[in-house]
Amino acid sequence: MRLRLYQVDAFTSHVFGGNPAAVCPLDAWLPDGVLRSIAMENNLSETAFVLREERGWQIRWFTPAQEVDLCGHATLAAAYILFTRLAPGTELLQLGSRAGPLWVKELEGGWMEMDFPSRPPQPCEVPEGLVEALGAEPRETLRSRDLLAVFDNEEQVLALRPNMAKLAELDLFSVVATAPGREAAFVSRFFAPRVGIPEDPVTGSAHCSLVPYWAPRLGKTAMFAHQVSARGGVLYCEDRGERVSIAGQAALYLEGHINV
Repeated sequence: MRLRLYQVDAFTSHVFGGNPAAVCPLDAWLPDGVLRSIAMENNLSETAFVLREERGWQIRWFTPAQEVDLCGHATLAAAYILFTRLAPGTELLQLGSRAGPLWVKELEGGWMEMDFPSRPPQPCEVPEGLVEALGAEPRETLRSRDLLAVFDNEEQVLALRPNMAKLAELDLFSVVATAPGREAAFVSRFFAPRVGIPEDPVTGSAHCSLVPYWAPRLGKTAMFAHQVSARGGVLYCEDRGERVSIAGQAALYLEGHINV
């Protein structure tokens, strides 16, 4: 079977920046084991599979290890391919997903705005083993899907050198280290070795929890965020109550075919 495959760098305006994601359009859903194998072979943090059904476009996301319920950068990558290759002329996409309906709007200047569910994190105790795994003690921790480890400043987040083996032993989907930014409203780093992602370059879905945390703390609803990984990524976010707006750009790196 011959399938189209694209690789897109998301949350950046140029290749070799942001977060690379694979986008694989399908004519029909393949068995989950095949989808997992394709994602493992791609060896990127996420592969997005998109399919046009009678009810509209559907999207699913797989890490090299498992399917996930929401992914921001691979949604942005998929929207870029839909806007430029598969559904040109479309200005607003609705995508059906395990997280419910998602919307992506095409803006001027190559920007795309995603409408995602808000996932406000709740305060929690510091999980046993977290400080040892991160190599630093956060000022507070909160939990939604992700565990937020909040630090005092950007320098502390940049200085983190987590022990990935110890992080993978914790019963956590991921750990998001975050702090106020020097230039951005806030910064973050995302670690999820338990699901095959040691450090994700830019993680849109984590901002479903970061935005509702930082908005009241900073006293603003619209914020510029920076994920301070080695590749780095820029996100413009807005707290809209039960929804979160996350906007970014994308750049095409590769297009071709795979044989499965």
